[in-house]
Amino acid sequence: MTGQLIHLNTAGAGLMPAAVSTAMADCLAREAATGGYETELHHDEVLQHDVYRRLGRVLGADADDLALFDSATRAWWRVVSRLDLGPDDLIWVTPYEYAGSLIGYFNLRDRTGCTIETIPLRPDGNLDLDWMAAHLSDRVALVSVTHVPSGCGIVNPVAEIGRLLAPYRARYAVDACQAVGQLPLDVAEIGCDLLTGAGRKFLCGPRGSGFAYTTPELRAALLPDFTDLHVARVSSPTAVTVHEQSARTLELGERSTAVVLGLHAALGHHLELAEEGRAFPRKDVVEALHACVAGLPGAELLAPGTQQSGILSFRHASLSAEQVRDGLAARGINGWKISGDHTPLYLSARGVDTAVRLSVHHYTSLEDVEALGRALHGLR
Repeated sequence: MTGQLIHLNTAGAGLMPAAVSTAMADCLAREAATGGYETELHHDEVLQHDVYRRLGRVLGADADDLALFDSATRAWWRVVSRLDLGPDDLIWVTPYEYAGSLIGYFNLRDRTGCTIETIPLRPDGNLDLDWMAAHLSDRVALVSVTHVPSGCGIVNPVAEIGRLLAPYRARYAVDACQAVGQLPLDVAEIGCDLLTGAGRKFLCGPRGSGFAYTTPELRAALLPDFTDLHVARVSSPTAVTVHEQSARTLELGERSTAVVLGLHAALGHHLELAEEGRAFPRKDVVEALHACVAGLPGAELLAPGTQQSGILSFRHASLSAEQVRDGLAARGINGWKISGDHTPLYLSARGVDTAVRLSVHHYTSLEDVEALGRALHGLR
């Protein structure tokens, strides 16, 4: 909470700590005073090494397996679009897949002739792991799982899925946009080949920051593509043509020095909070959020599954999503209106056009949730 504002839209963008905004403002001031290239050179150690090391600590990854992008979506498709697939290959997705990823998969299907299948859900909304175990074969080339969907707060069992896939050839991709900064992550425990995330959400970094973790084995298997001299931050010119050397050769174009420095500061802040045991949403706050909305007359929770995160979406029987969002904003509370077609295989398939999404973080208190409850009950 900042002043009188209660921010329940971290799933959209988290509140940046002072260290982040200061790092970015100082960078822009230095660029204005001394020049952009000179500022980049001044921060060379952070830009070339330190930011990757910090991100590696957050993800349990080696710094050489990490690449930075201007969005998580661009990071995702920089890798997935270069998979070597054919007509006999299967891609498995879940009903919780983000629409942007599905569009890319459809393009990949049209180009390669591969087949896309959707992993079914159990009646409780959990992914059907028994179905996966029964249908796994070496035809499955890629399994794509959203750790925490943005449209509903289920936490999918990514590590359990990783163990299930380990004996097979399938590449394993995890969309961790809403998980990183909200849940402890370890890519080795998950067992994924690709994991992508955004800096602006639960890491509370700047917009325009995203990243990808890739294994060396996955990078070596990617189809080559054309690149220019700005493609990567690498140590020698010859390394640009060897795409499996380092994940950083996946990086595209120019980067904003201010954004990278902001991400570096956000990662540092997150790691400090983690050492103090207060980096993630509190369990009692998450439970209070669910109880608060469940107790609202006319509210329909969109909360499938047995394990929930700090994200909760709902519909109201008599109020539109815009009315709820705007009514909360008038009372000093940030929520957000989401579109069902952003999660088409789950929300749109169930007739959800729009809904209200609320999301708590480490800065959310029980008093904030109580204020939310009063505000919700006061809406007309």
